[in-house]
Amino acid sequence: MVTWHGCAAALVTVVATVALTGTPAAADNGTVGVRETVCAQDLFVRTTPNGAWMGTLYQGQTFLVEGPRSGGYVYGFAYGHINRRGWVQDGWFC
Repeated sequence: MVTWHGCAAALVTVVATVALTGTPAAADNGTVGVRETVCAQDLFVRTTPNGAWMGTLYQGQTFLVEGPRSGGYVYGFAYGHINRRGWVQDGWFC
């Protein structure tokens, strides 16, 4: 039998773990006109929001946010080895 006290302790553990590991909601959203640094381990660059993959940005690489947001994605220029414009999921910047 599980007691209320046991459930409360488990919930506190889960909340503390999430707070320590971070989530996309904890990262900043991209700001138009700013060259943002990727905080995610990797971030797919796509041809359209949720479209075909065309490359991967890795933690520490940069993305210039240039324009519109659509369905949780933001448009801009991926620097580094990709070196082209595309869409990335927003909320994974430092």
